[in-house]
Amino acid sequence: MRRRVTAQLLIPLDPAGGTTMQRQIYGGIRRAILERRVAPGTRLPSTRALASDLGVSRTTSLLALEQLKAEGYVAMRGGSGTYVATDLPDESQRAATSRPAATGQHPPLSARGTLLADAPAAAVRIPGPARPFRMGTPAVDLFPTRLWSSLVHRQLRTLGPTGLDYGACHALREAIAGYVAASRDTRCTADQILVVAGAQVGLDLLARVLLDAGDLAWLEEPGYTGARGALLAAGARIVPVPVDHEGLDVEAGLRRARGARLAYVTPSHQFPLGVAMSLRRRLALLDWASHARSWIVEDDYDSEFRYHNRPIPCLHGMDVDGRVIYVGSFSKTLFPSLRLGFLVVPPDLRERMVLARRALDLQPPRLEQAVLADFIAEGHFERHLRRMRGAYRERMEALREGADRYCGGALRMRPVLTGLHAVGDLSGAHDETVSEAAAARGLEVTSLSSYYRGTPGEAPNGLVLGFGAVPPDGVLRGMRDLAIVLDRLHRTSDQARAGAIR
Repeated sequence: MRRRVTAQLLIPLDPAGGTTMQRQIYGGIRRAILERRVAPGTRLPSTRALASDLGVSRTTSLLALEQLKAEGYVAMRGGSGTYVATDLPDESQRAATSRPAATGQHPPLSARGTLLADAPAAAVRIPGPARPFRMGTPAVDLFPTRLWSSLVHRQLRTLGPTGLDYGACHALREAIAGYVAASRDTRCTADQILVVAGAQVGLDLLARVLLDAGDLAWLEEPGYTGARGALLAAGARIVPVPVDHEGLDVEAGLRRARGARLAYVTPSHQFPLGVAMSLRRRLALLDWASHARSWIVEDDYDSEFRYHNRPIPCLHGMDVDGRVIYVGSFSKTLFPSLRLGFLVVPPDLRERMVLARRALDLQPPRLEQAVLADFIAEGHFERHLRRMRGAYRERMEALREGADRYCGGALRMRPVLTGLHAVGDLSGAHDETVSEAAAARGLEVTSLSSYYRGTPGEAPNGLVLGFGAVPPDGVLRGMRDLAIVLDRLHRTSDQARAGAIR
């Protein structure tokens, strides 16, 4: 870089700076004006003098001054030269650039905003590629990108002007309705499908549309932090309802808040414990919603991956009163950055939902919707799911093998029937301590207690371990590294106890 002084101007020029010389000269003079290094009314050097001093062509300096004139920073007086304008166009910007940015001057966040900002994200995520035990990420390494790319190019060739405008993709809604009916034992029409930019956007929309500030809402304990965030954003009062081996304890919910306006549940594969809601509990939950005139939001986030028998029918298929709204996602079945999910809403609610969404989010990207519609309609989606079930079974078995081989009794894995994560019970070390120590070793290990928001100390001591994101050999290496972490923590704990005894 070279710097040259022209009168009161200090203009840095960098041939490798990534912008043209004209733009750099323009920026240097503009900053000098805004920072008051040259006062209003000051005569600037001629374009010839600027060009000579800076080692550029006169045309370059002329174009820079012409741009400054067009924006009102300088004025040209015939036969007299170029002068800094006496009435600058952006005094506020001049003030902002002439002093450090103020801190602590803004009003505080709203009470709701503070709750959202302070809400912890349970899952551990280290920047960069997937690490062992990452939660929420499927086997993106196995996704058929070449096939997907060919479908994208085909759509781009045939999309036309209409496809580039606002509007829903009816073909995708038809494909989703057919898929849900065939795979989840429920019935719906394409008109009941509302495509959203990911399940989280769907949960946020439902909470805002169905709840008023202060309304009570049941949330599983432990439960999904994304659902908690959506309820908090709507101003709901969250009622934690315990989960046991049968899923959500409906009787406990009735005791705590019989008049709740909404219940959020993951009945096919409870997050994070992994249990399925029993038939007895499902019927009790539907009965409560019918009598209380309340809503049930059923999040069916990864029930496609079941390892011992076919997926459990969804709660939506048992609903005869139109109280269940089904939430589905393609983030776990395909890839997270696709950001496409869907809601199955009662026919009389969909139009109001579409109208309400206009204030928040017009629609997900239409190209991706059209490509996904083809992916489903041509059978690629079902073939991909079959392939992934086999791959995830291998990764799940590697997780269990690694725990048995390396961790002994320090980590006892619970059975895995569905999904892409497992729960293991710890002994000899606290789960939050293990999570922090594992992160330092490059492992994305999530503490089970972080999903509980009830009374401190009531949460079981365990780990939630994703196994979908890395291949079986990576899962085994990760479990070996986790065993090293556990061993070190155990030794430290034993030494501390020995010191206390002395």
